[in-house]
Amino acid sequence: RYLAMLGFDSMMLYTEDTYEIHGEPRFGYLRGKYTAIEIKDIDRYASERGIELIPCVQTLGHFTALIKNIEFDEIVDSNDVLFVDEEKTYKFIEKIFATLAKNFTSRRVNIGMDETFALGRGKFLDKYGFEDRFSIFIRHLQKTVEIAKKYGFTPHIWSDMFFRIATGRYSLKEKITFPEKVLSALPENVELAYWDYDHYEKSEYDIMFECHEQFNKNIWFAGGAWSWTGFAPSNAMAIKKCKAAMQSVRKNGILDVLITMWGDDGAECSCFSLLPTLYATRRYADGETDDGKIREEFYRLFGVAFDDFLLLDLPDLEYAKDLGASKSFFYNDLFLGVYDKNVPDGCSEWYKERAKELKGACKRAKEYAYIFESQAKLCEVLSIKAELGVKIRKAYRAKDKKALKTCLRELKETQKYAIKFHEKFCELWLLENKPHGWEIQDARIGGLIRRINTCMARLQKYLSGQIEKIEELEEEILDYKDSKRYGYIVSRNLT
Repeated sequence: RYLAMLGFDSMMLYTEDTYEIHGEPRFGYLRGKYTAIEIKDIDRYASERGIELIPCVQTLGHFTALIKNIEFDEIVDSNDVLFVDEEKTYKFIEKIFATLAKNFTSRRVNIGMDETFALGRGKFLDKYGFEDRFSIFIRHLQKTVEIAKKYGFTPHIWSDMFFRIATGRYSLKEKITFPEKVLSALPENVELAYWDYDHYEKSEYDIMFECHEQFNKNIWFAGGAWSWTGFAPSNAMAIKKCKAAMQSVRKNGILDVLITMWGDDGAECSCFSLLPTLYATRRYADGETDDGKIREEFYRLFGVAFDDFLLLDLPDLEYAKDLGASKSFFYNDLFLGVYDKNVPDGCSEWYKERAKELKGACKRAKEYAYIFESQAKLCEVLSIKAELGVKIRKAYRAKDKKALKTCLRELKETQKYAIKFHEKFCELWLLENKPHGWEIQDARIGGLIRRINTCMARLQKYLSGQIEKIEELEEEILDYKDSKRYGYIVSRNLT
């Protein structure tokens, strides 16, 4: 319904193992998989609103959850990659397409096949010996496309493996020429999806489109809404990148465009917090270049200011160049703080001000207030915790027991705020998601809350003389590697 308001005509529903396959009870087991009835219902609801629901599945890699079930061991090569040339693998893939054909009206499908770096390096290597990845990849693609064709599907795949195999990299600064054996290897009825979430210049997208044109296939473009770096969106950054991408899309005549909203490592980011990126990108694709006009249109659609929605970026905006600082600071251990050397002076006070700003926006956010409330509670935690580990170590090294007593009080305050954040974040999660997956947040945030108890107990024992030292605080903290390599405070979605 929102996508229809925004001017989109399709939605790609990404699933790895999170959909029901008849006769495979452990496929998506305890993962909140969509039942056949649910998918049919979504498909009907979408169709009534002019939205085509397109399945997006995996047929080679990214089966991280699947490999945990011993029933699928025989069809796994290594890591999360399926075993190519194994008969049981293709029986399983046939079940996938039979399921999609029953539940989806659309006969377009994304079959994945991206980032399969371990292809041919496990059971395949043991059974058949070494073979170059390209040959293995193409053979599997041909078999999978034939199965898709049997069920009436026109598949498209992420194009990165062709570039990685041929050039060793995906994003290019200059045009390359693919050898004929690569160009001719693609099956006739497969399309390519070029994903790119990283560039600010139109020319960089132009080069990649020129490279893709050599395949003489329909090309999809996938931009990124940058929903995957933690609790906060990165609308401001995503909009700049998507603006350049849409300029290139228009120049190169690309008709199939999608904006990805991945949920890496926890899916903490609210999908509705990304409305500014989705709308602005849609209008850029139309050829609209007036950002002021886009903001006015957005307000008329949603009754909430575009710039208010951009405030949801705040937890990450200042201290990590939009790359997930709030999540890293939130989980950074209070005694073993791997990021402590990279915590900026004064950032706790900065988060205190951002909490006030987000609370103020809650009053204007109407039905979206729950998102702002969750982000405000996160900033309240960080208004104390962000620098607390640094303060504890500094006071401990200085043998400043008065300062350590202050840190004890701040630990208790941090715990109180973390509990309140957990409550608000849970409200957000259950409004937008199935309950499955929340157990991860319970374990992570609950672990932080329990860890604070341990840190307080050890500090109390040290202050009372029951222990002579706190060994964790004796260690020197090094600069986190990415600060020097990339110039970021943090650049990984790690907990």
